[in-house]
Amino acid sequence: MKIEGGCYCGDIRYLAEGEPQGSVQCHCRECQYITGGNPNVVMVMPLEGFKFSKGEPKAFKRDDLEKAVTRLFCNNCGTGIGTKNPTRPKSIILKVGTFDDPSIFIPAVAIFTIDKQEFHHIDDSVKSFDKRP
Repeated sequence: MKIEGGCYCGDIRYLAEGEPQGSVQCHCRECQYITGGNPNVVMVMPLEGFKFSKGEPKAFKRDDLEKAVTRLFCNNCGTGIGTKNPTRPKSIILKVGTFDDPSIFIPAVAIFTIDKQEFHHIDDSVKSFDKRP
């Protein structure tokens, strides 16, 4: 699979190629902060097939958490591009909203539904887990 995408203002562009490692709808409280209240919809792609083709994102990592993720975002418009997770060092987690064609996303699982809000929707066809499977 080949995914091209970038931020809202166009300063950041990327290309991700390879076999998707996951297609996830995450309802954890942390993701709700990052999205402004909604679940985070992401695809996990191999880091080996990923590159920024324009610009470099700003990175943010909390230093008060063990195994904190690094969040990548555009320093100009603030668009969240993706995440690097220390438990998945060979992967990049990309936000579907940054895809040039977000219609390619089909969630395989919904995770951390223990934190799901009443206004969040999970399709009946999607496997759901209270935490991480």
